[in-house]
Amino acid sequence: MAGLSHWIWARLITEARPQAVGRHPCRSFLPAEAIARIFGTVNPRPNLAPSWNVAPTSDCAVVRRHLETGARHLDLLKWGLLPYWTKEPTRAQRPINARSETAAKSGMFKDALARRRCLVPADAFYEWKVVEDGKQPYAIARQDGQPITFAGLWERFRWPDQTVTRSFTILTTTPNAEMAELHDRMPVILEQQDWPVWLGAIDGDHVALLRPAPNGLLRVWPVDRRVGSPRNSGPELLESIAA
Repeated sequence: MAGLSHWIWARLITEARPQAVGRHPCRSFLPAEAIARIFGTVNPRPNLAPSWNVAPTSDCAVVRRHLETGARHLDLLKWGLLPYWTKEPTRAQRPINARSETAAKSGMFKDALARRRCLVPADAFYEWKVVEDGKQPYAIARQDGQPITFAGLWERFRWPDQTVTRSFTILTTTPNAEMAELHDRMPVILEQQDWPVWLGAIDGDHVALLRPAPNGLLRVWPVDRRVGSPRNSGPELLESIAA
């Protein structure tokens, strides 16, 4: 499997960050104002509702560097990249992820990788493991309870009626030890000290950041198969079950 085509995540940010492996209690949620504080964004905050089951085509919170001012902005972008040069947008594939190893050479991603990089915050994400009776979903979060920050690419497409679709994709790489038990790919996860380089605020090798997360960074626990349908959303989706 080339990418995480079935991949979904929980855009859930809690004030009480869990430390016990296998549980992810959900009590209160950081609003857009708190996300803005964490990432240092300055624009008016979008109307951001918590979600436990974000699926492709959803509007998601994304942090970008403004091309003119250099300031960080928090906006809602659609998950599934629609490049500005697309000739048949109604038929175009809209990839939800991109292989980091080939993005710099891909006609779909190379310009965005050079010019339009973004941060995608989440508290947890889901991945599926092939088991004897089908597939078992697992939730993945940071061991330290801090938000996960995915490395993303964004685009802006202008339709003939001048409306604009802003969209993004998430870069993937080879798995670390925890993710290798589930899948042969994982999202690129950035640490806070890497954000300025990734956003282009300071000089640095942004391609060198496209690497697996360190072993031990993540914790993994089995969850109910209801996460397979985006119609289901609620804190119970992150509750640990017997694998």
